[in-house]
Amino acid sequence: MSAHKIAKKCFETALAEAEGENINPDVLGKALIGIVVANYLERRSIPDVRSELEFLADNCDPDRDYMFMRP
Repeated sequence: MSAHKIAKKCFETALAEAEGENINPDVLGKALIGIVVANYLERRSIPDVRSELEFLADNCDPDRDYMFMRP
């Protein structure tokens, strides 16, 4: 199983559990991001983690047109 599939399965389980506890999915998401960042910081520098998060934020729009995608 791929890392993405494992993470997706865990996330779906967490969402279902949060729904059962009447926890807002955005609150759960923020908590999970915090846990992931804390885990990254155990092995990576702050600038490296910041760069990773900035990359994800800069590329989260599925409708964004990238230069390299043009013919």
